[in-house]
Amino acid sequence: MNKIFSFMCGAIFGAIVGAAAILVSTPKSGESIRADIRREVKIILEEGRRASAARRAELESQLSQMRGDVSEEEGSSE
Repeated sequence: MNKIFSFMCGAIFGAIVGAAAILVSTPKSGESIRADIRREVKIILEEGRRASAARRAELESQLSQMRGDVSEEEGSSE
């Protein structure tokens, strides 16, 4: 248990030191970085929406084909 606690403390301390080093050494202002992050998030979300819409259309097409196949089979067996 002591080893896990020591590891977690070290990981948290390392993350804090790393974040501080990045903030101190970055060449951009905070507002510029936030604007860049917002822009990238918007791009990623839009790509996700497009991929989701394309996949949904593909799955709906497959479903309609399956439903069409089932109704044709039912009609032929009567």
